[in-house]
Amino acid sequence: MNINIQYKKDNKSMEFPQGTKFLSIIQGLDQGLKKTALLGKVNGKITDLSATVEEDAEVEIFTFEDEPGRDAYRHTCSHVMAQAVQRLFPGTKLAIGPAITDGFYYDFDPVKPFTPEDLELISREMEKIIKENYPLERFVMSRQDALKFFEEKGEQYKVELISDLPEDAEISFYKQAEFVDLCAGPHLPSTGYIKAFKLMSLAGAYWRGSEKNKMLQRIYAVSFFNKKDLQEYLERIEEAKKRDHRKLGQELKLFSIKDEGPGFPFFYPKGMILRNELSAYWREVHKQWGYEEVMTPIILNRELWERSGHWFNYKDNMYTTVIDDEDYAIKPMNCPGSLLIYNSELHSYRDFPLRWGEMGIVHRHELSGALHGLMRVRCFTQDDAHLYMLPSQIKDEVAGVIKLIDTIYKKFGFAYHMELSTMPEKHLGDEETWRMAEDTLEETLKSLNAEYTINPGDGAFYGPKIDFHLKDSLGRTWQCGTIQLDFQLPERFDLTYVGEDGQKHRPVMVHRTAFGSMERFIAILTEHFAGAFPSWLAPVQVKIMPITERQHKYAAFLAEDLKSAGLRVEVDDRNEKIGYKIREARNERVPYMLVVGDKEQEQGAVSLWIRGKGDQGTVNFLSFKRRLKEEVAERRLALMEKDE
Repeated sequence: MNINIQYKKDNKSMEFPQGTKFLSIIQGLDQGLKKTALLGKVNGKITDLSATVEEDAEVEIFTFEDEPGRDAYRHTCSHVMAQAVQRLFPGTKLAIGPAITDGFYYDFDPVKPFTPEDLELISREMEKIIKENYPLERFVMSRQDALKFFEEKGEQYKVELISDLPEDAEISFYKQAEFVDLCAGPHLPSTGYIKAFKLMSLAGAYWRGSEKNKMLQRIYAVSFFNKKDLQEYLERIEEAKKRDHRKLGQELKLFSIKDEGPGFPFFYPKGMILRNELSAYWREVHKQWGYEEVMTPIILNRELWERSGHWFNYKDNMYTTVIDDEDYAIKPMNCPGSLLIYNSELHSYRDFPLRWGEMGIVHRHELSGALHGLMRVRCFTQDDAHLYMLPSQIKDEVAGVIKLIDTIYKKFGFAYHMELSTMPEKHLGDEETWRMAEDTLEETLKSLNAEYTINPGDGAFYGPKIDFHLKDSLGRTWQCGTIQLDFQLPERFDLTYVGEDGQKHRPVMVHRTAFGSMERFIAILTEHFAGAFPSWLAPVQVKIMPITERQHKYAAFLAEDLKSAGLRVEVDDRNEKIGYKIREARNERVPYMLVVGDKEQEQGAVSLWIRGKGDQGTVNFLSFKRRLKEEVAERRLALMEKDE
């Protein structure tokens, strides 16, 4: 008996015998994918290539270019790693081993802890398993048999996972040679499909992410479809290490995290220059776009947080305290304070839109394992704004915010993409209001001809949102700005305005950030520029280096002249060779270095060195000062050319 197979890619149809393996179907449908196909989809259901097709179907074929294909590839790699570990270290218990971005990991409970040297042994054993090209065979067991199977092997973590599955769940396994693992799949047809991987590191990981459970050992790895892509990835990783904001923050004396305050950053004088320049730019842009600035308290009482919904929906992330026998919380968000300001006076429809910006310090309790430099901290400054408007103004205001954020990102040379995040499972308000809010945001994006993707179920608990994901110089993406449309908090705080009809009505609220947080944005900028900030952000814009003591007075004169022009300058008048001074200034990522000797002093000139461009020869000092002032005032990204 034949079945009809329709290929979704080009609507091509072919007949195959019932029970044909998906691999054979690919050979008939698309010879070009014969060597790159990793996974299939049959009538909307993901399937292994080794599975058989039993009925008429519409099919899709996935390669490593597709997310399902990448996930299956990397998940199969994790099974190969687990097999290698159990071969080399008998008695090691298995936990979980999922695919992740760029690779995979597996959590183990070893008899004795793995060492970094063990990774090379595991890697070599994985190569053997891949070379043997073992087929991955899927089979199912009853709950009772599955529990017995793992109990006899002493695999208590697998027993726990099975016990937590729903009663009607199908319990499936994958087998490759002697290795068997509990797994829903899907997987590659055989281990020989794996082309390139590298074991990267060891880490501790609590079983099921709970500090109450045993600490396991996690092996992280990366994998790609060919060795060229793996090598390029490893080179990017090495470059990322050089750009690590935590390392550069220390080297450039910008910021640090101390043991005395995990997750609570310390900013040094040079770091504060960078921070203050960003703040000044933020305030300038917001003034141009019609915003006013407000400031709200850091600590507010429990009643407020209950009214906002945070006490019930966000309490695990909040720091609380007791004042005068009453519960208080340190604010994790700025919005409730803004709502109190709104309610401090009566508003008319003529007042709208109101645009209030706030550089507000917030505190959120993050697990220690999640903390990462300035990227994930417990105390940070959000560049918040809250907009209040009439329903008829929503599209124009959201469009205005999108344009404002676009202006800011372009100033730093960032490309970005947008995601529209919709109603999460845990939310305030009715579905009808949510759908209307989601439709309004989507219509606004379409009106701007903006490119965006849908991120289902990832909205804030009070409303849908548009998230902005920046792409840095290494091609990595970072979620920074956000626009959140909120019909819920105005209701919960009973916000009203007097309309044209003299009656009270409910305004609409928009929450938004551009930087996201000052700390995270500084971390991203530091890595994006590798610490070599454009001159307007650089903590030290000019370093003057006299060759001998005879030029000390001239160097001091030049420094004062530049400082009086509002520029940031240092003089290196140490008794060191000029080559040494230049190397140090380069390491400090100073944009401009001015070397002065007898000739420069006589001519009222300087020998100009530009970061990344080297020696530019002798230039007129006043001309240099004028051009640098213009460059800084215009907040240019590029440094000047000698003859511009």
